[in-house]
Amino acid sequence: MFLCLNLFFFQDSFSQVTLPRLIRDSMVLQRDAKLKIWGWASPGEKVTIRFNGKAAAATTDSDGKWKATLPAMKAGGPYTMQIKAKNIIEVRDVLIGDVWLCAGQSNMVHQMHLHNITYATDIEKANYPEIRQFWVPVKASLSGAEDDFKSGSWKEANPHDVRDFSAVAYFFARQIYDKYRVPIGIINASVGGTPIEAWTSEEGLKKFPKIAATISKNKDSAYVNQVNRKASAEHQITTKGSDKGLTGEIKWYDTAYIPKGWKKFSVPGYWEDQGIRDLNGVVWFRREIDVPHLMTGVPAQIFLGRIVDADIVYVNGKQIGETGYQYPQRRYMLQPNVLKPGKNTVVVRVQNTQGKGGFVPDKPYYLEANGQSIELTGYWDYKVGDVYLPMKRNMTEMISAQNQPTSLFNSMIAPATNFSIKGVLWYQGESNSENARQYGELLPALIEDYRKAFSQSSLPFLYVQLPNFGDANYLPTEGSWPILREAALNTLSVPNTGMAVTIDLGEWNDIHPDNKKDVGERLALAARKLVYKEKNLVSSGPLLRSSEIQDDKIVLEFDHTGKGLIANDGEELSHISIAAADKKFVWAKTRIEGNKVIAWSEDIRNPKYVRYAWSDNPAGANLYNSEGLPASPFRTDK
Repeated sequence: MFLCLNLFFFQDSFSQVTLPRLIRDSMVLQRDAKLKIWGWASPGEKVTIRFNGKAAAATTDSDGKWKATLPAMKAGGPYTMQIKAKNIIEVRDVLIGDVWLCAGQSNMVHQMHLHNITYATDIEKANYPEIRQFWVPVKASLSGAEDDFKSGSWKEANPHDVRDFSAVAYFFARQIYDKYRVPIGIINASVGGTPIEAWTSEEGLKKFPKIAATISKNKDSAYVNQVNRKASAEHQITTKGSDKGLTGEIKWYDTAYIPKGWKKFSVPGYWEDQGIRDLNGVVWFRREIDVPHLMTGVPAQIFLGRIVDADIVYVNGKQIGETGYQYPQRRYMLQPNVLKPGKNTVVVRVQNTQGKGGFVPDKPYYLEANGQSIELTGYWDYKVGDVYLPMKRNMTEMISAQNQPTSLFNSMIAPATNFSIKGVLWYQGESNSENARQYGELLPALIEDYRKAFSQSSLPFLYVQLPNFGDANYLPTEGSWPILREAALNTLSVPNTGMAVTIDLGEWNDIHPDNKKDVGERLALAARKLVYKEKNLVSSGPLLRSSEIQDDKIVLEFDHTGKGLIANDGEELSHISIAAADKKFVWAKTRIEGNKVIAWSEDIRNPKYVRYAWSDNPAGANLYNSEGLPASPFRTDK
């Protein structure tokens, strides 16, 4: 009897109709498109769907999978969807509008709460119940495409939930919603530090033999595990030292610790620039500050800019925050009982394994409470806690699943491909700087791949051209980021694509610039023109149409000039360089004539090539149209 009961309950649970994570309460479905609804039940079971006065039915296949198609519908809602088999599921609060897949790496990830100072008002006033986001959980799969996400739900844009929205995606959605008043759904599938290959399917990468070979090898889990065990063992040899700051009887962050032998260090700054050469390891920093009575007994916040690489922060012996890698801004909250009137001690443990370690310049460093602040720049004390052995040449490289070809497509894109969408927003490229020249092939391949995967041959694809980043260049130079930007510019030749130029929105010392609003709104401009077909809309900055050599000058003609070309700072155009056949570039003199720019140099009698904003960080590049949109970087010496 016990076995029979177990068999009965097993069969009954297997027969229950189930739905994928995307199809649940508060979802947004794509208007004016056939709607695929899918799920699982017992083999051969009939499933019926009723929604907004329409019905559809399907029968599960031998694997227990079913898929039904509802007719296209107009924007509206909220509605309730009923899915019926042996059980009944009701999906409530369903809207019909426009659904955008937002994908890429960290600058698409960056949530509103990471920019909560810049966008404090936007968060506080977020009241858009018809803008909703489904945050795809991070997962990588090397074995093949998966059927469903491991978790996830739809959230609306209110002051609490909008904090977890992608900032770029939210400002895009808000602009589109304010303009057209249709519900907007965001499916956000993005992971920091990931290359474009990870977001492309195996089918989409077939034309790249080396990548295809890697995909094949990675399917062997025994091979992957063997490589990673070897890499881990080699890495442990280089970092097998012990941190003196944590191994002593009294820890260096403890209030009872009496510092001896500590040296001076100017914050912000890197220790390689202040007397510590080629050190990978752990360095401790401490500073005593006087805190007035008014700043105690209340919540406080400490700003420590950005730190390379990892840090743990202690105040008066209590750990108040930690970050495991270099890119996030350090903003840590202090509970009301942490600070005390008078002397307080701040200790920061910094761990670095490659390159310069320390505190990134030109960032905020201060303590704030009760409307008052204490500056934390200036001299701190430091002491080395641990020194790692130099990394040997030809060390085995760890196979990080999320950085491998197809891994994120398999688990974060493939489960959504039955869902009808309006288009794709793409912000990625930083992690492809080492193979920048191949990006010009990989980006069009990704677009083609997504159009096939979603069965939408003309699926609109809008993307961000990377902003300025790194040390400013004041002489004509080379770089990998200009190559990535050129790849983005050339991809405009793919039909139904649009590009947001952001060469003016970056920060030299932060790969995650704070200005996400203009990025989202420039993507929205591209969508309004390309997808929503707004007429007489200037949606892009100037794009080079042609160049012509006339005597000792080069004449550049542009599209998207709007009401005219300008130097947006009122000065002469900058970052335009020309060269003769030897490609030795010098800065050019320029003048604007209508939608043309004339460039020349007294040092170049027979000019042949011209470049604009051709460096990783062309600080002050100032060619714009009158509508305030910047020109894309370009070159003619290809």
